[in-house]
Amino acid sequence: MNAVERLHISVFASGRGSNFQALLQAIEEKKIPNADIVLVLSNNSDAGALEVARAHNIPAVHLSQKQFATEAEFNRKLLQTLEDHHANFIALAGYMKRIDPALIQRYRNRMINIHPALLPAFGGKGMYGLHVHEAVIASGARITGATVHIVDEQYDHGPIVLQSAVGVEDRDTPETLASRVLEIEHQLYPEAVRLFAEGKINVNGSRVYIRNGS
Repeated sequence: MNAVERLHISVFASGRGSNFQALLQAIEEKKIPNADIVLVLSNNSDAGALEVARAHNIPAVHLSQKQFATEAEFNRKLLQTLEDHHANFIALAGYMKRIDPALIQRYRNRMINIHPALLPAFGGKGMYGLHVHEAVIASGARITGATVHIVDEQYDHGPIVLQSAVGVEDRDTPETLASRVLEIEHQLYPEAVRLFAEGKINVNGSRVYIRNGS
């Protein structure tokens, strides 16, 4: 990412979009410089994220594969929508659909996701939402957390940008653990986007390097 290139972020969300709201708040409070959210896209027409976007005058688009005869048509429309809004960066915020490899290739190293565990642990297909926290508790792990990573062609696999840990307590339920991890997510995701916006992220193969200083 060019250090002087302004981030035009498209947020993908399937639900209420609390991580989208955390990003939006950080941008509005000038905690993330050199960035704008130019589009919120959801596969769910009832997604709370779309309502939040509209309330803030951000273009909000419902786009689902069910609206198209083929997956190829859907992906062409998705790419065209991103181009129409001049999006050069994608932040997945609870987006529950598979990302097509063509989209990943187009936005290589410019698409990130936040996962509610310390990857590579408790990641992969089927590991989302409360399923992750159920698996953490069942394993007996004493530490979990959140991970921001670059999206590649495998689930929860791309280079790690940032991680933050949360202790697992004896009385935790999946719901209580999810709540504490979510608080960390809301701090971690804006910080990761800030690093991209300031041109401090360099990706070399499977490694992410964070440049210090101005």
